[in-house]
Amino acid sequence: MTRQQVNAAVAAVRGHHKGPFPEVAIILGSGLGQFGDDMEVETVIPYEEISGFPVSTVAGHAGRLLVGKLGPTPLVAMQGRMHLYEGYPAELLALPIRTLRELGVKILIITNAAGSLREDMGPASLMIIDDHINFSGQNPLTGENDDYFGPRFFDMTEAYDAELRGELAKSAEAVGVAIHRGVYIQAAGPNFETPAEVRAFAQWGADAVGMSTVPECLVARHCGLRVVGLSVITNLAAGLAGQELTHTETMEEADKASADLRRLLGAFIAGL
Repeated sequence: MTRQQVNAAVAAVRGHHKGPFPEVAIILGSGLGQFGDDMEVETVIPYEEISGFPVSTVAGHAGRLLVGKLGPTPLVAMQGRMHLYEGYPAELLALPIRTLRELGVKILIITNAAGSLREDMGPASLMIIDDHINFSGQNPLTGENDDYFGPRFFDMTEAYDAELRGELAKSAEAVGVAIHRGVYIQAAGPNFETPAEVRAFAQWGADAVGMSTVPECLVARHCGLRVVGLSVITNLAAGLAGQELTHTETMEEADKASADLRRLLGAFIAGL
């Protein structure tokens, strides 16, 4: 991922949005794109019109950048994301995050739809991500490092910002939304996990599993952004659910959780 590619993407975004750019960004995961309806949107930019941007190919990912406000807070939303299982090289997943950084973003909120590894955290639950495990076998920062964006070796002791996690928990309490906390593990997908994998993940200390988030967090931390993550639990993982897992279920359960998600993020973002 070259600086020239990032500069071209930045120029494309600025060609659509002339005004000041928000310092807060959110990535909306599977089935969560309707959160954008709560924004006062000034500019809509399809990913196809941003130089080099990988385009979302999965149902529930609109594939566009929304620039505007949520309440009093300027906000840019990625309405849809890209995944390794779509066939994109891992390093290409760095482009959207580095583009946001170059545009002035300082805080990145990452959301996802995930399967629960805990029976006490069922569908439509919300989980603050305290830490993650990368089981995808890939890293978007593999290859030549550009010191302009960040150091070759960087610390991940606090991958998800402790202060922002605390504020997210306070916001949940303030609006009366039940919240869980736990560790997210990323598998490469596109298949759902086997029951044996789910049992192993739980033994490793994971609480929820999905197919995204980790690459974006890695790139964001590498280039100095503060990160906070939130999982929307859409199903109990294989071996716990007692039924076949489908993407349709993911979408339906994300929709059920949307009211709580929107209230929580509305309160949290208003305080940033």
